[in-house]
Amino acid sequence: MTPVRSLARVMLSGIFVVSGARNLQHPGRLVPAAKPVTDRVTPLLQQVSPRIPTDTETLIRANAATQLVGGLMLATGKFTRPAALLLAGTLIPTTAAGHPFWNSADPAERMQNQVHFLKNLGLFGGLLLAAADTEGRPGLRWRAGHRIGHSRRSVARAVRTARREARIAVRSAATARRLPG
Repeated sequence: MTPVRSLARVMLSGIFVVSGARNLQHPGRLVPAAKPVTDRVTPLLQQVSPRIPTDTETLIRANAATQLVGGLMLATGKFTRPAALLLAGTLIPTTAAGHPFWNSADPAERMQNQVHFLKNLGLFGGLLLAAADTEGRPGLRWRAGHRIGHSRRSVARAVRTARREARIAVRSAATARRLPG
């Protein structure tokens, strides 16, 4: 991993590690803002499994734990692509609950929430780039396509060789028939 990638990942993950740890310890302060979002998500979670806890504080803790673990994975360079996708997924409810600028009547509060919303949108973009970064190595799509192309060329080469050997065998057999014996 290059020093620039390492530094960028540490810098990108910092907000998730810090806020994840803070929100894991003190989720109560976020309940009023998160309640409208968790109330909309609860029916979907119950359809997936009735055993999933749906109270707002537990969902905040789960999101915080995911951000903490995902941030640490991204910072340490372990499973960085899945970690970046995981963190991007946690930003969606966090941003919707924490910065709904469209609901603010006060212009100053609206502007503040809009700035934080756009900041999170920028973080989301950075996480998508981190998720797509193959560190200069070919990605799975390229490797699969390359392997298929290699296999096709190998098969075509084997067919050409078999045809050539068949022609040689036919010529040899014809020559053998003509020889007195």
